Amino acid sequence: MSRPERVPHLAKANLPSGKSEEPPGPRYFHSRRVRKEQVVKPWTKEPKDPKEKWVTIIPLIGLMVGLCVAAFIIWDGLRSVVNHKYCMVLEEDWSQGFRSDIWQAEIKVGGFGNGEFEMTTDAPENLFVNGSHLFLRATLQDEDLVTKNNVLDLGPKGSGTCTGSSQRECVAATNTTAGNSSIVPPVLSARINTKASARIKYGRVEVVAKLPKGDWLWPAIWMMPANSTYGPWPASGEIDIVESRGNNHTYAQGGDNVISSALHWGPDLDNDMWWRTYHKRTARHTTYSDGFNTFAVEWSQKYLFTYVNNRLMQVLYTPFREKENMWRRGGFPHANANGTELRDPWGRTGRPNTPFDHEFYLVINLAVGGTNGWFKDGKSGKPWLDTSPKANKDFWAARGQWYPTWTQPYIEVKSVRIDQQCDGDEFEAGSKGMDRDQSEAEVGGGAVGEVMGKVKHKAKDEDA
Repeated sequence: MSRPERVPHLAKANLPSGKSEEPPGPRYFHSRRVRKEQVVKPWTKEPKDPKEKWVTIIPLIGLMVGLCVAAFIIWDGLRSVVNHKYCMVLEEDWSQGFRSDIWQAEIKVGGFGNGEFEMTTDAPENLFVNGSHLFLRATLQDEDLVTKNNVLDLGPKGSGTCTGSSQRECVAATNTTAGNSSIVPPVLSARINTKASARIKYGRVEVVAKLPKGDWLWPAIWMMPANSTYGPWPASGEIDIVESRGNNHTYAQGGDNVISSALHWGPDLDNDMWWRTYHKRTARHTTYSDGFNTFAVEWSQKYLFTYVNNRLMQVLYTPFREKENMWRRGGFPHANANGTELRDPWGRTGRPNTPFDHEFYLVINLAVGGTNGWFKDGKSGKPWLDTSPKANKDFWAARGQWYPTWTQPYIEVKSVRIDQQCDGDEFEAGSKGMDRDQSEAEVGGGAVGEVMGKVKHKAKDEDA
């Protein structure tokens, strides 16, 4: 190796004061690399604690257990899903127009127990088929009937068109005398049912429909008992497949972007336990009035659930447990507000699903307003009070506010399908169940059998 060159002598004149005149020695490169043997590894010098391995093993065990539990839950859920066999009772696509032998148009003025503001009618402006779709449309009442003294009599002494049985359901009047607030229903609308034609005890109902747009419109697709088997409402039950509000999404209780389902049941009016069997569903980035949706209920001895578009999109699920009947589930008081003892109207059947164990029929209607609390007082500019004796008059007076919002004041129904479950008794499979032939015969009997010439029937294996 050659020696490094020496730095030449500097001129004496250029040397700083006090510095040696001797040139510096040779400079060498020093590597800063850390050699392998110089790396300190303290963990290699101390023995490992045998317990440390569990820090890794325990989380892995937990992960495996979690996966197994999740797999079991999924398996158990799939195992419990029942695919029933159904017999078709009614399939309606309106291709034959409005068939009055199957669908009964209700003509009433009484408010239907909810203080509703509409009169239901079969007038072609309110109930009609167009383009193979059925429309139930709300319109304004004749202004003269509302603002001048009038009596609207649909009963036997009047037009004779009323489908109700009481004077309250068939007669209304406008009285302009000072201090009097009565007016005829300020709105016309429609309500139809299948009570005389298509009723089922367990099965499935699917209605493909578009809901309305407009403040204070109240669309409903629901089911009522064919008979008051266990007493007057709500003792014999009610199944609300879907209800909504025509107000837009800014409405405090949820507008046309929200739907709800409920069951009504209780020994009397004051003890309706609907709130125990009630649930809502909100549409994502759309509304239920922007397009068609399938609103459905699937109902058996062991459960009842509603859904929108497919079975995975459940709205309300209510199981009927063998060891818990509806009376026990309700937790009812011993007496009502008047001190009258409350008695179980369902216990004598021994079935956990009573009162949802007898025939129900389908109802489709478009209500307007009401005084039962569906539209809460003081919310989103509601122009009437439920407790006011002139609620419908106040509603009419505010029509300049709400009527312009009625851009789509109708329910548009594309199709209806009603199926009867026909694969036997779920609680006592085989012992008391119906065989297929027997079930089909029963579906064809009674009120349903009256219109078999025009209602399609077939039995099918349901592959949900």
